[in-house]
Amino acid sequence: MGIPRAAPLVAQSSEVVLATTTSVRDAGLLQAILPVFEREAGLRVKVIAVGSGQAMELGRRGEADILILHDPRGEQAFMAEGLGIRRAPLMHNEFVVVGPPQDPAGIGALPTATQALRSIARARARFLSRGDRSGTHVKESALWEAVGVQPEGTWHLESGQGMGATLQIANELNAYTLTDLGTFLAHKSPLDMRILVDGDPILHNPYHLVLPHPERFPWINQAGAQALLDHLVSPETQSAIQRFGREQFGRSLFLPDAAKVGVEGGG
Repeated sequence: MGIPRAAPLVAQSSEVVLATTTSVRDAGLLQAILPVFEREAGLRVKVIAVGSGQAMELGRRGEADILILHDPRGEQAFMAEGLGIRRAPLMHNEFVVVGPPQDPAGIGALPTATQALRSIARARARFLSRGDRSGTHVKESALWEAVGVQPEGTWHLESGQGMGATLQIANELNAYTLTDLGTFLAHKSPLDMRILVDGDPILHNPYHLVLPHPERFPWINQAGAQALLDHLVSPETQSAIQRFGREQFGRSLFLPDAAKVGVEGGG
């Protein structure tokens, strides 16, 4: 579903500001798909990689032209507030719980993420949270709430960093952490960590594109943002997303979702 308009939009600037979750940058996907857009559109993409919560704050202040987020509840609230004109599925992967090979909390044999977190809390094994209001942090908080545990004490630590940096710190501390699969695989070497919990449906991790509403933020580059969105959901880019990681890791780091029904529009 496109944005109704009487005439083609003309880009207000030669630059498009993209506020994106750090996991998309840290996995290396942007380097694989943005240069094609920049060459073809003649526009430069300025990437601001922060947590989803911070990205939405940039959107709320009109400091970004387009957002890539993975916080569905936060995104829905953003749209409900009339701050966005369009929200479209982009791709998905999954969250995984990773930790030291020794697995001191014994979570590797557990079938669900909630059981794993309960075991970590019971063992008071080190767990490193991003603690940055990112989509990953929001998911982690929801998992702790589902377990009925308020994580606190010396075993529960916060990095305040993006996903790549958090993995490095967790590795140094021999701690568990929650990460998206794409960033973990991209950073796995030289980390001495392994995936201990995956495949739980609760760990599904969808990413959406959100366009801030031009009537709320008339100074944003609406035309450039629309052009970038169209590029990212195009069959060619969606195919590139599906191929990304296969050669190096033997599996796709993200799976395309643009063909899914359910695009939201604002008035």
